[in-house]
Amino acid sequence: MSEPQTGLEGAFGEFRGRAFWVALGCLICQMGLGLTYIRTGLAADLIEGLSLTRAELSSSASPQLALQAIASPIVGYLTVRMGASRVLGVASAFFAFVFFGFSRIDSLSGLYLTTAAIGLGAAGMGDITVGHIISQWFHRNRGLALGIAYAGSNLGGSVMVGLVGAVAAQASWREGMLAVIPVALFILLPTSLWLVRDPPQGHQAALEELHRDAMNAEETERRRNEGSDLDLKAALRTRSFWILTFTLFTFFFYFTGILDHLVLFLVDSGLPKEEAVSAFRQAVGLGVVSKILGGFFSDRIPRLRAVQIVYFVLGVSSIVLLALPHPVLLVVFVFSFGVSQACRDVVYPLVLGRCFGDRNMGEIYGAMMLTLFPGGALGPLFAAFLRDELGNYDLAFGTFAGLNVLACVGLLLVRDERVSRIA
Repeated sequence: MSEPQTGLEGAFGEFRGRAFWVALGCLICQMGLGLTYIRTGLAADLIEGLSLTRAELSSSASPQLALQAIASPIVGYLTVRMGASRVLGVASAFFAFVFFGFSRIDSLSGLYLTTAAIGLGAAGMGDITVGHIISQWFHRNRGLALGIAYAGSNLGGSVMVGLVGAVAAQASWREGMLAVIPVALFILLPTSLWLVRDPPQGHQAALEELHRDAMNAEETERRRNEGSDLDLKAALRTRSFWILTFTLFTFFFYFTGILDHLVLFLVDSGLPKEEAVSAFRQAVGLGVVSKILGGFFSDRIPRLRAVQIVYFVLGVSSIVLLALPHPVLLVVFVFSFGVSQACRDVVYPLVLGRCFGDRNMGEIYGAMMLTLFPGGALGPLFAAFLRDELGNYDLAFGTFAGLNVLACVGLLLVRDERVSRIA
């Protein structure tokens, strides 16, 4: 076989047969996460239709984050024991029920209830379930497979917000919510049940044997010395679990703080509103390409190194943030933040598999995702409080940068815990 053919085989060799359809199914299921963006896309309609203040609408994100975080360990447990297909199927049907209810609400309490339910559906349809099943089917091309699957959330956000917004513009926001139901029942549900499948017994061992000759010396040595995959109870006793959990908290704290306040900060700094919104959209829009390319390159470097690089770039973005809105540095921020926040989705399942093994990855990741609520809720509130008290974001953004640097240092201490148990 020629060299170019060998390279192509290495990059895409596992995307064949049932594995290809599983990856496609995971991509489509991840598009269901785009449903979580609908509330933001219809913000003006909801404020007018429900007579809400902006603060009341913003506060409705907290129930969603809280229930998504609380449900994540349960979702991880069920994914390992029942299979990802069933969990994704239940989440798809549940989304249809939730958005039917969303079309009928007429109060702030109803909004809180439905956003909380959306958080529950997102936990079942999200990174834990998809990350677990991809990790079972792919070995050598796992990073690329995760990048392709996780890009679905970015695609889904764009498609679903556009669809619901178009229906709302022609009719009302209530009819827009009803447009979600056929998508959930006739696209997401069949995909979950027919395309997503657990691999047959011994599939991973067969993949490892197939690619054993392509492993580098470090990988070969690690596999020779590694112990059995860790379950959640064993993972809780390792330092890597707590370091990775802390870095997940710092990520959500920074990421959600930027999502809520970047446009406001840039406008406060004198940037026209249109340019500020454009910078924000560019940062988020980089996610599709970043996840795929990030997954591709993650297959070619050690997995611990991949997560360290991603957090380093994330830290760079938070340091550059302190010098905005300088035009050149704004471009640097948009690129570094957009790429790193998207690649984080891809490299985390990879590094969890590297540290604890793949068998119980969904359960371990689910436990770590408890940090979504405190990190995701406190980041925006922290920035808002300091902005109101001090009149600027300097201290808030300085704290973001400090935490990101601390996370980078912590990741240097993460290790393969299976090796350490038998060393």
